[in-house]
Amino acid sequence: MTFIKSCYDFLEHIKVVKNASEHTIRNYAIDLNSLKNFLENEELKIMKPEDLPDKIRYNKTYSERFTGKDSIISLDIITRKTIRGFLAHLNEKQSNKRTIIRRLSSLRSFFKYCFSSQLISTNPVEDIESPKVEKKIPVSLSYEQLQRLFDQPDTATLLGFRDRAIMELFYSSGLRVSELVALNRKDFDHKNLLLKLKGKGKKERIVPITKNACEWIQTYLEHAERYQEIHGHMGQIDNEAIFLNRLGTRLTSRSVDRNFDKYLTASGLAGAVTPHTIRHTIATHWLENGMDLKTIQVLLGHTSLATTTIYTQVSGKLKKKVYEEAHPRA
Repeated sequence: MTFIKSCYDFLEHIKVVKNASEHTIRNYAIDLNSLKNFLENEELKIMKPEDLPDKIRYNKTYSERFTGKDSIISLDIITRKTIRGFLAHLNEKQSNKRTIIRRLSSLRSFFKYCFSSQLISTNPVEDIESPKVEKKIPVSLSYEQLQRLFDQPDTATLLGFRDRAIMELFYSSGLRVSELVALNRKDFDHKNLLLKLKGKGKKERIVPITKNACEWIQTYLEHAERYQEIHGHMGQIDNEAIFLNRLGTRLTSRSVDRNFDKYLTASGLAGAVTPHTIRHTIATHWLENGMDLKTIQVLLGHTSLATTTIYTQVSGKLKKKVYEEAHPRA
């Protein structure tokens, strides 16, 4: 079995059998391509571009992208020594530790699949330890910083109004970017102030939405310009999606990140702040205002309570409160 063919079989497996999201499948493809590049350039030292198989594409099947140039890399040549060499290569490139950990995690899943499918006789990733990484405390914005960011979009235009509605929704309900762009009209219950979200692993959950955020979204959905080709954008084409791009189709995660970069720069918050920071911010503010961790875990869609607990470390105010409540002589 060739490495390329087994990669496509694996991606199809996690898509069909594991019901993985497109985002997850894309990340697996990125990590497998990273190993592919290492094998070609460092192990086999294939220098001629015409001898290289195409990049592994997460949104295509093997037969759709097959070019006849995938027999160069055999699955059998990948040993534990190869994997250790790959990790050392990533370290030499000064790759982020979290990136290395994710690459290794993807390879664990891939080779576990190959071993269980009897494509290989030994698992080259078995017993290889992941690098240790210190958990970073999430960045949280102050109320003043948050308002400065929210003031940036030009709400006199449809696209600016859309971006402000997105910010309000992030702060209202702590959505992930992927959850926001996947929202459909049918997921928005404006009468009962509820949203149905599709989270990681396609797990669905219902979350409340503030009346303020609800009004922003409802007004955006009813905005006259949404249905017109005007001010640099097309009229609505996608009738299901809530948030649309300039072409009238569903907004993507990448577009949200790009738009936020512009607003963060204008507000002087560029750097460690991302759209995900608003999710961290509302979680911190919920805690500071007395919401219990278990409720926050459910609202954010965290599988483990330990993930939610990190927010207790974000706020100095919260640290003081926890200290005073716990200390016998406080």
